[in-house]
Amino acid sequence: MSNSVVILAAGKGTRMRTGHAKSLHVAAGRTLLEWALHIADAVDPAEISVVVGHEADQVAAMCPSGVAVVTQEPQLGTGHATSVGLSGLKSLDATVVVLPADMPLVTPASLRSLVASHAASGDAATIMTVELPDPTGYGRILRTGNGASGGNVSGIVEERDATPQQRAITEVNTSVYVFDGLLLADAIDKVTDDNDQSEYYLTDVIGILTAEGHSVGAVIVSEDEGTGVNTQGQLAEVAAVLRGRINAGFLEAGVAMTDPSRVYIDAGVSVSPGTTILPDTYLLGSTTVGEGAIVGPSVEARDSTISANAHVRYSVLDNAVVGERAVVGPYSYLRPGTVLEEGTKAGAYVEIKASVIGRNSKVPHLSYIGDAEVGEDSNVGAATVTVNYDGYNKHKTKIGDRVRIGSDTMLVAPVTIGDDAYTGAGSVITQDVPDGALGVERSDQRNIEGYAEKHRKRAEKEAE
Repeated sequence: MSNSVVILAAGKGTRMRTGHAKSLHVAAGRTLLEWALHIADAVDPAEISVVVGHEADQVAAMCPSGVAVVTQEPQLGTGHATSVGLSGLKSLDATVVVLPADMPLVTPASLRSLVASHAASGDAATIMTVELPDPTGYGRILRTGNGASGGNVSGIVEERDATPQQRAITEVNTSVYVFDGLLLADAIDKVTDDNDQSEYYLTDVIGILTAEGHSVGAVIVSEDEGTGVNTQGQLAEVAAVLRGRINAGFLEAGVAMTDPSRVYIDAGVSVSPGTTILPDTYLLGSTTVGEGAIVGPSVEARDSTISANAHVRYSVLDNAVVGERAVVGPYSYLRPGTVLEEGTKAGAYVEIKASVIGRNSKVPHLSYIGDAEVGEDSNVGAATVTVNYDGYNKHKTKIGDRVRIGSDTMLVAPVTIGDDAYTGAGSVITQDVPDGALGVERSDQRNIEGYAEKHRKRAEKEAE
């Protein structure tokens, strides 16, 4: 039988206090909904239906092509949400997984195990459960036998309705289920809103199924997998666990981290074996890091490429490419469109934007390079600025191969510096410099003798 997944993502997330749908909040580089979709992929679903509600358009935009999006309006509880989710499936003659969008710590392996257990048992439903030392606030799992492994599930009792004996049960519901699709559809039509909240609860389906003589099973998973996100504190907690899992995976694969607790890597990042990641490094978005690179300390790289054997420290990269053996930092800022080719250097307090720095060329310190092309084996002296903006438009600066730009040069774009050319330190270059030429633009120095004495006497007179 094929697998289908219903993801419940309609919640407002009032306790998050952001005004945004809960499923749009981000942990370790993915929204909570994206984590749910990632987890769902583990069971190779034939269909996925995502139930949206609050900020429906924004949540729906997170769903990839082929995922059905259905709107729950009004929002009348988890049972109602599941019923709406079933309407997005083309066929109910399937195994249906119901997965909340606020439980990113459920592992793909555990979901596969839950589905496999359900298939092997022939039960009408199988519940993912956890055992908690303090189960306060959670729905308790009632079984036909004694203990967590004693028999099938006979029901789920909420804490407010539980007897003292039932409250002592430590096995609790995670709200992740696997159902026979046809039996779920039949039972969910029988759920009523006869409760304090006047809502339709998915947990009532379990009681309906068992009352009709169907068997219900449960699979216990690790405690952290049962963690839901309802507050900013819980979001921070699950993000820390996710980062720990990500880092552990890279460590196992051969990535060195001197202090993994101070390394922050998003789920979409790729890091090659043989890389060293130093403390306070953030690898975000779709960043990739090549073998032998050293990244950190104190680096933020978003949607960037750091190639093999490059060294980046104390710097910020945003949509930038750092070539093999390139050196970046300290305190460089590589903005979108920056490409450092092999063997290049962007040194201390250098900002580069929408520019290509050719092989083995260097911008060692205190410079701004924007909208520029720099050839190979060139050197840009300290405090050089490409003056690329005239107040209305950006203009291009082209620097050839083997060029030496003198310190404190202003290159007023559009301007081209030819191969093997030089510029004199302190020049404001407004015209092209031909190949092999020296471009200089500065007035002759004039020394005023006795200036210090005259300045002192003037100050004394003004003080009288």
